[in-house]
Amino acid sequence: MLLGLNGSPNKNGNTKFLLNKVMEKAQELGADTKVLEIGELMASTKQPFCVACSTPCTGVCFKGTEFEEAVELMKKADGIVFGSPVYFGTVSAQLKALFDKTRKMRTEKAFYNKVGAGITVGASKYGGQETTMKALHDIMFVHGMIIVADGYSEDDCGHHGVCAHRPADKDEFAIKRAEILAKRLVEVCGETTALRK
Repeated sequence: MLLGLNGSPNKNGNTKFLLNKVMEKAQELGADTKVLEIGELMASTKQPFCVACSTPCTGVCFKGTEFEEAVELMKKADGIVFGSPVYFGTVSAQLKALFDKTRKMRTEKAFYNKVGAGITVGASKYGGQETTMKALHDIMFVHGMIIVADGYSEDDCGHHGVCAHRPADKDEFAIKRAEILAKRLVEVCGETTALRK
């Protein structure tokens, strides 16, 4: 299964558009996909921001919530695509809050060897997309994930991931990169299944 995490507060905006492009292409290639709305998941928790109430983390703040259900999906996923708009050169508050609440999953090594990729959208052509992508990569590295970018053997080696400027539905280059990323994700997820058992 391939999960897309929409870290934008806008459920039908530019980030979601590109996540959907990745998921549509992955479905064409035979993958099961699902997109989760991070803002809604964070709102379901007892405390939307991590306050490090226990060490090690017990996950008490999200027990019995939609967030806990999403965590179980993330644990089962072969790959996760993290999507974020650019906010002051980095990830959205919603996505950062989600990552902060994954301390328990890090202790469990729940994301270890999962395939991860990023999508970023900025207000302008050079609007902080790559610094946001770097923040996504740093977080994935801390979880021990296998990070892939938007390259594929039949296309090119790619770059850091899918970076777009809004409106994303008019950014033909980003749309093309989203489809290439989907091919790479499906390929690497398939080839690394044994590492996640």
